[in-house]
Amino acid sequence: MNKRQALIAAALATVCAAQVGTAAAAEEKEKCYGVAKAGQNDCGTAKHSCSGQAKADNEPDEWKFVAKGTCEKAGGKTTPPAK
Repeated sequence: MNKRQALIAAALATVCAAQVGTAAAAEEKEKCYGVAKAGQNDCGTAKHSCSGQAKADNEPDEWKFVAKGTCEKAGGKTTPPAK
């Protein structure tokens, strides 16, 4: 393979990877409360302000984005807990 063929192959691989990433991002997501593992939550709560700061697994007010329609199957809830 010469340099030109390698460059074309790398460019095509980049375009294909970008299209796969765009398709995954277009998938519908929903917030799912109570399923985030420690350190794997997607956003802040009243206890902290950033993602990745959940102290324990499956805290009821911690949430994670999941594919739409899969939250309750995973044991979570789509509505936040009562304050």
